[in-house]
Amino acid sequence: MGNEQRIALITGGSRGIGRSIALALAKEGYPVALTYRENRIKAEETASQIISDGGRVLVVEMAMEDRKSIREALQTVRSELGRISILINNAAIAQEKPFGTITDNDWDAMLNVNLRGAFVCAQEVLPDMLEQSWGRIVNISSIGGQWGGVNQVHYAVSKAGLIGLTRSLAKIYSGKGITTNAVAPGLVATEMSALELNTEAGKEKVKNIPVGRIGYIAEVTSAVVYLVSSDASYITGQTININGGMYFG
Repeated sequence: MGNEQRIALITGGSRGIGRSIALALAKEGYPVALTYRENRIKAEETASQIISDGGRVLVVEMAMEDRKSIREALQTVRSELGRISILINNAAIAQEKPFGTITDNDWDAMLNVNLRGAFVCAQEVLPDMLEQSWGRIVNISSIGGQWGGVNQVHYAVSKAGLIGLTRSLAKIYSGKGITTNAVAPGLVATEMSALELNTEAGKEKVKNIPVGRIGYIAEVTSAVVYLVSSDASYITGQTININGGMYFG
């Protein structure tokens, strides 16, 4: 089966890492569906770039905290493009907040989007992958999910949960041709990380990165493109660290 027959779904594909992944997979010949929650304009801009590059794309609204919204979005993708072969769980929210001030609502909102949303998406697309006896799931985790958070404890917990989800799905489905992996970026230049990078603590982190700089979105994207390829069929249940040496675990 060629790339043109393997439909890729990228959640949160309107900006940052998700946008870069959508553009890169489209260039590799995959038809891509990218989701957005509120920023349709940014999503359409990404889609326009894909179309101008000769790719095939669909933009669809999806609320990660709502299974009904996810199901409706996936059905739209199936009717417009076909069965889903590749799922990139990228959509996420972040919040800088001292641990003692995190509310129940803060906690629930973070885990509902970042972790439960990824679980639901995987659960809902797996029937497509099982029918094809082929699939790729890549969860976008974070170094925060590996070494913990200070002012983003709930974010760190949600990203740690993605690593557990990755390993579990790999154990269940790898024998059916469906691999599941995670990538864990360190400090990468995105809109989401800009706030942290502008703090004194953030600047100190950059100084202590062995490579001596923050990461580029393209470096995360390249790893994802490889993981969804047939060349990576023997890699599953892994978390690929893209952090410039910040963390070796």
